[in-house]
Amino acid sequence: MSTATDTTVRRAPARGAKKGHETRTAGTKPTTTIIVTAVLVIVAIYFLLPVYWVIVNATKSTDALFGTNGFWFGGNFQLFENIRNVFTANGGAFPRWALNSLLYSGVGALFATYFSVAAGYALAKYDFPGRNAIFAFVLGGVLVPGTATALPLFLVFSKIGLTNTYWAVLIPSLLSPFGLFLARIYAGAAIPDEMLEAGRLDGAGEMRIFHFLVLRQLMPAIVTIFLFQFVAVWNNYLLPLVMLADERLYPITLGLNNWRAQTDRLPEFYELTVGGALLSVIPLAILIIVLQRFWRGGLTEGSVKG
Repeated sequence: MSTATDTTVRRAPARGAKKGHETRTAGTKPTTTIIVTAVLVIVAIYFLLPVYWVIVNATKSTDALFGTNGFWFGGNFQLFENIRNVFTANGGAFPRWALNSLLYSGVGALFATYFSVAAGYALAKYDFPGRNAIFAFVLGGVLVPGTATALPLFLVFSKIGLTNTYWAVLIPSLLSPFGLFLARIYAGAAIPDEMLEAGRLDGAGEMRIFHFLVLRQLMPAIVTIFLFQFVAVWNNYLLPLVMLADERLYPITLGLNNWRAQTDRLPEFYELTVGGALLSVIPLAILIIVLQRFWRGGLTEGSVKG
């Protein structure tokens, strides 16, 4: 009797393991895996091909740019010479444009993230009259494209004398309706009410709870909002075009377009434009690589060991 019982006990994990194995592998047919992999490869090629083109053509002279295959290197490798020309052209205008872009994107994304997270947390965890109406109004702001607000912003800023200044680009960058929407959704799911009550019982004020408890829990959402806003401001072209007339205030997007407009009479600006486009991608790539670990950490938040 004892032997039979021991055999049953020993075999039970094997049956459970087999059942768990079948559960994990259910629905993963080879055909489905192949199709999903093929789609992901196509999407990756679609996004990486322009970057590859820029890298390849940034190594060429103007003659090689038009006389050789656009997706392979030319005869003379002059990447470093082109980069040096980018930094010295127009009296060193490109470094100033890069600093302007970092200012607009960095400061704008930082404040927009803080305001979005604070407002999203308040809408998610505080009960007050008009909360749903405010959130609906924010959703309406998400649906309004930036092109529709550029001209009204210009008219307002021209009345108060802020056009052709740093503030003309910075102030609109301080707000992110999409960031507020994302922060509200994430805070509602990631912040337990019990944690807030525990903080209040310990005598912590609302601002202390927000800065020392809530922000740590919302780190994946904070990183996401910051990256979205940084990239949006960095790539913004229309707003600086409408607001700025002084070339010293240009961001990279407007400066590179200014160079591209001169290629008809000065073909050497093709080299500068392509080289500048390559350099403009590098800060975004570095930012994503540095901050991606916060996404990985956010995926495992709330997990429980079995």
